[in-house]
Amino acid sequence: MRSCPASPTDTLTIDGVLLRSADPIPGASKALTYLQNQHIPFILLTNGGGKHESERVAEISEKLSLPLSTSNFLQSHTPFAGMDHYKDKTVLVCGGDGAKCRDVAEKYGYKTVVTPGDIYAAYPEIWPFSKNFLDYYRSFARPLPRPIDAANPSASLKIDAVFVYNDPRDWGLDAAIIMDVLLSHQGIMGTISPKNGDRSLPNRGYLQDGQPPLYYSNPDLWWAAKYHLSRLGQGGFREAMEGIWAAVTGGDRQGVELKKEVFGKPFRPTYEYAENLLNSYRSEMFAGTKLEPLKRVYMVGDNPESDIRGANMYESPLGTDWKSVLVQTGVYQAGSEPAWKPTTIVKDVYEAVRYAVEDSKWGRS
Repeated sequence: MRSCPASPTDTLTIDGVLLRSADPIPGASKALTYLQNQHIPFILLTNGGGKHESERVAEISEKLSLPLSTSNFLQSHTPFAGMDHYKDKTVLVCGGDGAKCRDVAEKYGYKTVVTPGDIYAAYPEIWPFSKNFLDYYRSFARPLPRPIDAANPSASLKIDAVFVYNDPRDWGLDAAIIMDVLLSHQGIMGTISPKNGDRSLPNRGYLQDGQPPLYYSNPDLWWAAKYHLSRLGQGGFREAMEGIWAAVTGGDRQGVELKKEVFGKPFRPTYEYAENLLNSYRSEMFAGTKLEPLKRVYMVGDNPESDIRGANMYESPLGTDWKSVLVQTGVYQAGSEPAWKPTTIVKDVYEAVRYAVEDSKWGRS
């Protein structure tokens, strides 16, 4: 068994670092080619999603004209693949184009996946403001596993978990249906919990009646699109939901907490998942080699609120040191003061890679 010298290890975001919308950013392909040629381990970490990992990796590989693998790729909803306790349940999957997120969930092993489009196609009256899009929803909708029957709740559609996989395209419809689920009795569509507003109960009775958990995959308020100004992302939808929930449950000052779990950068579960993926990928790259413990990771990102904040706050259970590198090709505007101060600011991803190599003193005896 041979020994492998320590090397810089990079975690690279995609939107705003490698791609802007769907277009390659100058220096992106050069940076990844350098990492591959020098056998420097790296993973691609994105708060994006809406497609299966294999499809997304194939697209990025084609755009950057170099081979990439799912073994070092992590997107926002990848952790949902490991939530096996929901795979035999009925789950509501929101966001994305058409039924793509349903397709992803089914590839993860979820057996009964319902989308807001399925519900709307069966019951257009549930949100009358989307009537102009009814043909669109019917083009991919599936029959519901059960009807919505308020007169017979035991036979009605029951949602066991709500997942927001990607940015919703129809905020009003998705918000209305999620609210129906959160205000229901035990997730049964068409019902309303009698505990809502009961001041004798915790949370004034809201979410105290067996309602399903709510999971978001991406907290980003902004993302770098083709337009010259950043666009609202899934985090914008989440903030809208928070506002609606507060208004419904008591107003700005007295509204109760909306319980949810948020994945994606900057939250710890995603960084811990990423660190484990890095270690697995290093072991795969250097199979048969005695590896030193992972000493340092360089997190390269364009968004101070997610990429830089997450790297700065993350405390590795393995003792790995995380450094944050902010690039000027995405959300961050050059010359402004970032909300979270990075270890360094560079022009683009290639300069970020060069910084990591120099800072780690890689290749020096």
